[in-house]
Amino acid sequence: MGLSTVYSPAGPRLVPAPLGRCRSAQPRRPRRAPLATVRCSVDATKQAQDGVATAVATEAPASRKECFGVFCTTYDLKAEDKTKSWKKLVNVAVSGAAGMISNHLLFKLASGEVFGQDQPIPLKLLGSERSFQALEGVAMELEDSLYPLLREVSIGIDPYVVFQDVDWALLIGAKPRGPGMERAALLDINGQIFADQGKALNAVASRNAKVLVVGNPCNTNALICLKNAPNIPAKNFHALTRLDENRAKCQLALKAGVFYDKVSNVTIWGNHSTTQVPDFLNAKIDGRPVKEVIKDTKWLEEEFTLTVQKRGGVLIQKWGRSSAASTAVSIVDAIRSLVTPTPEGDWFSTGVYTTGNPYGIAEDIMFSMPCRSKGDGDYELASDVLMDDFLWERIKKSEAELLAEKKCVAHLTGEGNAFCDLPEDTMLPGEV
Repeated sequence: MGLSTVYSPAGPRLVPAPLGRCRSAQPRRPRRAPLATVRCSVDATKQAQDGVATAVATEAPASRKECFGVFCTTYDLKAEDKTKSWKKLVNVAVSGAAGMISNHLLFKLASGEVFGQDQPIPLKLLGSERSFQALEGVAMELEDSLYPLLREVSIGIDPYVVFQDVDWALLIGAKPRGPGMERAALLDINGQIFADQGKALNAVASRNAKVLVVGNPCNTNALICLKNAPNIPAKNFHALTRLDENRAKCQLALKAGVFYDKVSNVTIWGNHSTTQVPDFLNAKIDGRPVKEVIKDTKWLEEEFTLTVQKRGGVLIQKWGRSSAASTAVSIVDAIRSLVTPTPEGDWFSTGVYTTGNPYGIAEDIMFSMPCRSKGDGDYELASDVLMDDFLWERIKKSEAELLAEKKCVAHLTGEGNAFCDLPEDTMLPGEV
């Protein structure tokens, strides 16, 4: 027996409900069934006690989702009560939800650290057949943590079910690069994952869903996802470069002998690879241009960039594995930069669609650029940006790499046959 919350004129009360199973939605095309089904504590077909019926939305069995444990409790609130008691839910989906990055991220999401201390969320967790048992363990930990803002946890392996009505899709899951694997092969393998997920988002997600791609190579994966989701605005897709920005801020602060909160206007231009361009020309320390504070031009042009690019590799040498906690923190920072107003005069880095950009960067690729937000989930590209020959030369190199990657995945973006010619191996340390 489970518990169902029933609201009546006398107030809420818990009543026994028969134990039932939640069934995932019928896929929109033939898909392999999950290995396991999560038990739920509410049978949505029988919700009456003493003449007071719970207002569970009547769902056909084909549209039911998998929920977990206590999160299957159904809350019956009239429309006028909902506005008094909590905000409208923000639906958040996370792929690769049983992985190390998600293990840090999910609890930050559930705590209110990301969307605010008054914003309730459901978490929709996407895994694979192999990780499904671990996914159940993740859901159990979330259940045991008693987060008051976490209103639902659902788990599954079908993106057409998990992405239903999502407002934010955080796409973390991707295949790591194995020994001897060419970058082109990784682009193809992971590209197919993000093409499928883009199609699922296009079919079932909110029409204004925001999509943050973390799985590498994240810029081109984000482009593939975007191209397979034409019903969602291209502007809503992002590739994560915030960890690179955070690393750049740290290095500038260390060199200048200040705390990191004194560093602003740091941009990572381009691809999340070794062609990325940490921009010191526009960066500021305590409101002053970096080049006025750090007069060691050689350090800025050489060591600074290399240190940012190789930080992940050094971490692996020390720690024995790639960054997970700091990646989760950077995902939080990236989302918060979009849902809170950007401080006056500052900006943040995120990989976005280049069509219409004011900098002269090639169109129709995902390129990290400086952005500002009013806190509504949208953004505008910063216009007050300086450019010199040193910076522009490096930006063009990263642009050329992304254009080459785009040709590698043309078969996944609907642009014809793929042609792959990647002369350099520019994967960041830690992605191998």
